[in-house]
Amino acid sequence: MLFILRLGVILSFLISVISLSILVLKTFSFGKKPLYAKPQGKSIKGIFYAFGRGMMPWEKESARKHLPTYIVGIMYHASIFAALFYLISIVCSFGLPSLAVPLLRFLLVSGSISGFFLLFRRIFLPYMKKISCPDDFASNIIVSLFLISALVNTYSVHSTPLFFLIATIMFLYIPVGKIRHCFFFVYVRILFGIFYGRRGVFPPKMRKA
Repeated sequence: MLFILRLGVILSFLISVISLSILVLKTFSFGKKPLYAKPQGKSIKGIFYAFGRGMMPWEKESARKHLPTYIVGIMYHASIFAALFYLISIVCSFGLPSLAVPLLRFLLVSGSISGFFLLFRRIFLPYMKKISCPDDFASNIIVSLFLISALVNTYSVHSTPLFFLIATIMFLYIPVGKIRHCFFFVYVRILFGIFYGRRGVFPPKMRKA
């Protein structure tokens, strides 16, 4: 049974990656506008900015004005990557160092709390509820259950089947739901960096008071 569920995780992951890759390839069907202006900078610098300084909260108005929510989001996403790494360690049957387990549990607990905080925020804040759709709630719930099942599994290996089942559901849902932004985020940031790096246009660095 566990072998079948492990195989399900692997297959669902491959299906997810293939589906997301197809979606990316479809974006090329829209064509590319020719750029007539001469480059004023280097695209590689734009990419470094997009994944470096451009990710900092003071570089983004929405994050700067809502810093607590930004921090909660960082904790949520950090825990997701931790849970994915933990899933890989189980599927590939390699153990984690004993010192890494407490850190993993801390990330999973903080991520689970952050996930439900964001969910309740979406439910109870009127302006958030107005701009939300069923996919927003479903994506949040599926990922939060994934984190909780990962946390439970660190205490009891008997919960591994449930962990694998939820992981499989999540991977299959990624291409059709908003969770796919985890994949497109990297793709879009690269395009963003290439464009603005070529133009050589970057916001000025914030001066210290």
